[in-house]
Amino acid sequence: MIGKSIRIYLKEGSVTGIKLAEVVNLTIQALSSPRNKLPDLNKFFHSQINTQGVYFLVGMDDETGKSKVYIGEGENVWDRLKSHEVNKDFWSEVILFTSKDDNITKSHIKYLESRLIEITKQTDRYVLENSNSPSLNSLPLPDRDAMEEFIINIKTLNGVLGHKFLENQINYKRDKPATLFEPIEQSIRLPKEDEIELVLNIKGISAKAIQTDEGLVVLAGSYASVNQSSNYGYKTLREDLIRDETIISTPEGKLVFAKKHLFQSPSSAAAVIVGYSINGRRNWKDKNGRTLNEIEKNEIE
Repeated sequence: MIGKSIRIYLKEGSVTGIKLAEVVNLTIQALSSPRNKLPDLNKFFHSQINTQGVYFLVGMDDETGKSKVYIGEGENVWDRLKSHEVNKDFWSEVILFTSKDDNITKSHIKYLESRLIEITKQTDRYVLENSNSPSLNSLPLPDRDAMEEFIINIKTLNGVLGHKFLENQINYKRDKPATLFEPIEQSIRLPKEDEIELVLNIKGISAKAIQTDEGLVVLAGSYASVNQSSNYGYKTLREDLIRDETIISTPEGKLVFAKKHLFQSPSSAAAVIVGYSINGRRNWKDKNGRTLNEIEKNEIE
């Protein structure tokens, strides 16, 4: 893995204001702006936004309280943003991506829009505002590869600017095709040494997770206890996951994770699963039976 240098310019000297981000030595550039600073965005970066590109409108979903994103493209991004200022209420920030050399065509940005929507659906981090998925238009192979490289850098800059909805929660690839009744996580092979597969087995409850840089991802197919304490720290989180059907009830009356979920800590993941407060670092174990505490101690030593 080769490192990258990112240059960020804060227009007002504030991290909450307008930001320009670039990957050093590449033509891609990103602009991030609060909604209320759109006039300033056009005033100070007129040439960068009155051109073709793709953009993300980011805000909150009123119904679920989760982060929400709309993905769009335009031959003139500024014209599209003026339209969204009137027609879309949910968003509070825009992040747009253009190229310094203006070599991106309408076909390129339509391809980027379609792929970015597809990726956002797959990662399942934010609520996606787009009601339609545009078809993937055909591009010559050299152009397609160039756009895929552009997407890699969009992911990088988007993450640096504080949004990870284009990033998979787990790095994996399939050893075999997943069937209709088999979660994809059950057929993964981990390609990164720093992502550890863990299991939790307590009182007949079995769950599987992967430790990542962001926290612990409990995999689809993991079971959770049907009982819970009347009052413990993660009761609300557990109820929210049941409400949004991340955790569902099976015909046999068991609770199971219908899809993977990222927890900020091993203890929050374990507590939601067993239904009471528990030390996750002492109970999540790897295939050799080592607890997370033991794994981390060994790595430090």
